[in-house]
Amino acid sequence: MNTRPLGTTGRNVSEIGLGTWQLGSGWGNVTDAEAAETLRAAFEAGVTFFDTADVYGDGRSESLIGTFLRATPGARERVFVATKLGRREWPRGFTRDHVRRFTEDSLRRLGVEALDLTQLHCVPTEVLKQGELFGWLEELKSEGKIRAYGASVESMDEALWCVRRGGVAALQIIFNIFRQKPIASLFDEAQSARVGLIVRLPLASGLLAGKLTKQTAFAPNDHRVFNRDGQCFNVGETFAGLPYDKGVELADALKSGVPAGVGMAAWALRWCLDFPAVTTVIPGARNAAQARTNVAAAALPPLGAEVHAELARFYADEVAAHIRGPY
Repeated sequence: MNTRPLGTTGRNVSEIGLGTWQLGSGWGNVTDAEAAETLRAAFEAGVTFFDTADVYGDGRSESLIGTFLRATPGARERVFVATKLGRREWPRGFTRDHVRRFTEDSLRRLGVEALDLTQLHCVPTEVLKQGELFGWLEELKSEGKIRAYGASVESMDEALWCVRRGGVAALQIIFNIFRQKPIASLFDEAQSARVGLIVRLPLASGLLAGKLTKQTAFAPNDHRVFNRDGQCFNVGETFAGLPYDKGVELADALKSGVPAGVGMAAWALRWCLDFPAVTTVIPGARNAAQARTNVAAAALPPLGAEVHAELARFYADEVAAHIRGPY
């Protein structure tokens, strides 16, 4: 597994990470045993970056990771855990006391002395830009409760504001073949400022794995059902903001360009990794097999300039007009 430096943290992390929203909630049911197997398979395949949040399953995702770290020799030393705060007690949880309590709760669930990275979890733009949250995170950093902080953002406007403000070690953004805006609007500034970029939704909620059809059924508690049109939170977090049927059509149109013998998911992840500004991509995995499949992308060669040019054209001509939500 190749590694890349994560911003100003002083740590190198695997370029394929593991997103763990699905281990807590929001993607149907995953048992404790399945979650443990998924974490172990990812770790054994070389994944050293786990991303979680305090609201994933009301803390369940963090607790599962904490159990794994304690039970697995060498895991705490090798695995960099990024968590998030800001969605609990919405929309009231943006005070100094809330930030401190949420941080201490995450420390307890993960069973660590200090959080490797805390990220503001898609807080409202007006709250983000007040700047107070970052000041309170600085306090916690000075006390040794967190080692670095950053933000998970919805739009490039928010991302650029954070980069230019300074102090953030990393930003988490939505980026994939269907969401290419960060290439021109963010990447150069982030690299110049040494801000690591963590890519969520690299497979657009599964569309870019190439296995979904218009008839695919999802569990009722899967966000791909209850947030398909932004009913519960930003529509961009589900299918990258594309209407589901259109997303399936667009994914199907890409299949002919995937090389023989290469899985579409690995190909789509490789596309993300071809950009040096990207530190790590965090596809989710519901089981050990999916975790191993995701890791395969790291072994693929770069896609090449011709493929990138064609996918840029495809995005501009076929995709961009259909994206909904902050971007």
